[in-house]
Amino acid sequence: MAVEPDLPPARWPGTELGKPENLQRNWLREFYQVVHAHRPHFLALHCQEFGGKNYEASMSHVDKFVKELLSSDAMKEYSRARVYLDENYKSQEQFTALGSFYFLHESLKNIYQFDFKAKKYKKVTGKEIYSDTLESTPMLEKEKFPQDYFPECKWSRKGFLRTRWCLADCAFDLVNIHLFHDASNLVAWETSPSVYSGIRHKALGYVLDRIADQRFEKACYFVFGDFNFRLDSKSVVETLCTKATMQAVRAADTNEVVKLIFRESDNDRKVMLQLEKKLFDYSNQEVFRDDNGTALLEFDKELSVFKDRLCELGISFPPSYPYSEDCSQGRQYMNTRCPAWCDRVLMSPSAKELVLRSESEEKVVTYDHIGPNVCMGDHKPVFLAFRIAPGAGKPHARVPKCCVVQ
Repeated sequence: MAVEPDLPPARWPGTELGKPENLQRNWLREFYQVVHAHRPHFLALHCQEFGGKNYEASMSHVDKFVKELLSSDAMKEYSRARVYLDENYKSQEQFTALGSFYFLHESLKNIYQFDFKAKKYKKVTGKEIYSDTLESTPMLEKEKFPQDYFPECKWSRKGFLRTRWCLADCAFDLVNIHLFHDASNLVAWETSPSVYSGIRHKALGYVLDRIADQRFEKACYFVFGDFNFRLDSKSVVETLCTKATMQAVRAADTNEVVKLIFRESDNDRKVMLQLEKKLFDYSNQEVFRDDNGTALLEFDKELSVFKDRLCELGISFPPSYPYSEDCSQGRQYMNTRCPAWCDRVLMSPSAKELVLRSESEEKVVTYDHIGPNVCMGDHKPVFLAFRIAPGAGKPHARVPKCCVVQ
């Protein structure tokens, strides 16, 4: 089971609301329900922005979250665990704020983790936590993207963290990733595809080249995290505001466009959409929720550049970002950005073959989001639950359950 969350401990929106403990309680309850429903034998949990922007103030909440996960009754059957937390926030050159958790069920035998320095697998026993400087930990690879990838961000924490595992002769990489965001809705609207889309493509291409280079034997891989993929803004706005007229508001001193207002041609010139650097205020949010936003998937184009290197199962959940951080508004989007499927579980073509190869015709693969009606922070976690047949060519091999949580 793979879970990709921009977790409350990742963003800690509850800190701004004054009750982070309530948000954590809600998040963990929803998470445990998914674990109980799928009962994975191998559980991977990837977090981004772990500790949030106000990292020092949030550390106590992070510690509580980690302790709760490792000691909870809901997780008591997971006798082995590995936790990797990039907490070295004083190092601007290396800090990524990524957190990767891996839980192994007591029934799972012969699970090994790769030592990238020794270039060999080591059997996993017990529970271990690694934090602060992860660069010296041989059981992972971690990199922060160079500053020139996104120069307008003075201190970006974007990067990736990679581990490799072997389960009954089946080797696979698990890559925690956080790509660059859209800094301005107005800039994103100017071109199709946007300049930010190009920046993300460059960073993701770097990661894929890195994990597939010649330093180690090739293995199938799962890449899951906050890709910050956005809908093609120009196309979305043109579609949502087909019959609207546009008014540009300019700054008095610079003549720079600071706001776009789209009004209906009739109906008393009602405002349909207002667009600013950090404002995307559309009059009808239901369009993003109706049929899980399926009508908007045609504007989700960023993954197509990597169609030969990355695969994804069909999306049947609504856009995962940006949800309200008000704990009473679990289904409401904020009006800061156009809702988009930022949080994803992607995989190599060979990994997809493993996921879809099941022991019977029953449906054993689930790709969904967590906490649809509950405030989970500004991102809804997404997860992929599946059975993986370890050892190609072993038709009678026991098939463990896996779950990847983003």
